[in-house]
Amino acid sequence: MACKNICKLCPNLIISQAVTYATGVLTVNIPAGSYESGDKYCLVIAQAIPADAIVGAPVVVTIGQGTVTYPLLLCNGNQMTAGTLRTRTKYSTVVQTSATGGSFRLLGNICFQQNNNLQAINGTAPTA
Repeated sequence: MACKNICKLCPNLIISQAVTYATGVLTVNIPAGSYESGDKYCLVIAQAIPADAIVGAPVVVTIGQGTVTYPLLLCNGNQMTAGTLRTRTKYSTVVQTSATGGSFRLLGNICFQQNNNLQAINGTAPTA
């Protein structure tokens, strides 16, 4: 099958506008808009993860200029952490809302699981 020269992108494709790290939280900012409860959105992390972000920092999403944060959850409902987030990666999510807020939940398992095990041992104390 030949590749088309011009293709439309899915209207539910979201490309992050910024990724920042402050006060122990990794924040992914997405374009302004209304993200409907129960709808699927493919979130692409377009920016580099800040080098000073700690592995266990929770990941949250902000929308446009808004200050409210929404957790980015793994498919099992646990909070996603900075160590599992990758740049230039698409995450299939679904928006879940409640009376007081909402979240973005991954639709499947991530292919990379953070492993903090040492790469090797040599009889000396490991460095952080």
